[in-house]
Amino acid sequence: MKMRKVFLGVAALALMPTLAAAEEVVLKVAHFLPPVSPAHTKFIQPWCDKIEAESKGKMKCQIYPAMQLGGTPPQLLNQVRDGVADIVWTLPGYTPGRFPVSEVFELPFMTTTHEASSRAFWDFSQKYAQKEFAGTHPIAVWVNGPNVLHFRDKQVKTLDDLKGVKVRAPSRLGNSLLAALGATPVGMPVPQMAESLSKGVIDGALIPWEVVPATKTHELTKFHAEAGSGNAMTTATMIFVMNKKKYDGLPADLKKVIDDNSGRETSAWVSAQFKDADAGGRAKTEANGNTIYQIDAAEMAKWQAAARPVTEEWIKDISEKGLNGKQLYEDAAALVKQYSK
Repeated sequence: MKMRKVFLGVAALALMPTLAAAEEVVLKVAHFLPPVSPAHTKFIQPWCDKIEAESKGKMKCQIYPAMQLGGTPPQLLNQVRDGVADIVWTLPGYTPGRFPVSEVFELPFMTTTHEASSRAFWDFSQKYAQKEFAGTHPIAVWVNGPNVLHFRDKQVKTLDDLKGVKVRAPSRLGNSLLAALGATPVGMPVPQMAESLSKGVIDGALIPWEVVPATKTHELTKFHAEAGSGNAMTTATMIFVMNKKKYDGLPADLKKVIDDNSGRETSAWVSAQFKDADAGGRAKTEANGNTIYQIDAAEMAKWQAAARPVTEEWIKDISEKGLNGKQLYEDAAALVKQYSK
């Protein structure tokens, strides 16, 4: 009898590491930029460190940067919905047509500061865009910094200067904006942009400052035009989402850790990391001796007028889908204004 108890005790001890391992949740987190990028070092890794600490090691991340799980950036959304990845950071603009309501935050001159616009985006998406996130559990949604026009060898100061210039666009609405301004838009994910700039396939790119160092845009371009207004010329919406089944399957204590690191304020925190990275990218470009300038106010008013049809077309398209496009636009603008005070 004693021997049986000893045997059972030894067997139980042998199983303990296995049971402990079974309790640990490892989340596969995927994104499209290299591990040296600000998104990886300032946002994804710190977020992962935080949930590991708050879960007391029960939950941790295995990060797969630069599409290490395979596929291309536009496939990240499917990867998280299908469970190939547990969490992804991606841009809705990479999958045109799948986030038509959320697109409102990419409209010309819609957004202001990083944090204010991201808080507005979270509230708006929770109220109006939940269907667009089907199959996922949103952790954070935000906008990156104001997109800046970066040119290889031509200083663009007016709409006339922009005519026919081939410019990389970040999204469907980025394409529409550039076309409205007279440029020739070329849609492509960021990882393809550097090669296209170096080979002269494109003359410039519409990207925020934070992307510049990782893509060496400051070395591939010479001139950088910023919008001379309080509102961004355009920006890109971004999402950090989890596979819904994976989230639903977590025990209550680990769900709470995810919940405590999700939402409006997490969205604002993420956007603040991008703001810091914007400052770093701009400083690096300035140190490289490049020319950074602002479109003057009178000229920018012309750009805003030229871009107005992009907003009107979005309102029309959304309304044709059976939604109130005008109300959605006005509510988004009101939220941005509310949080910008």
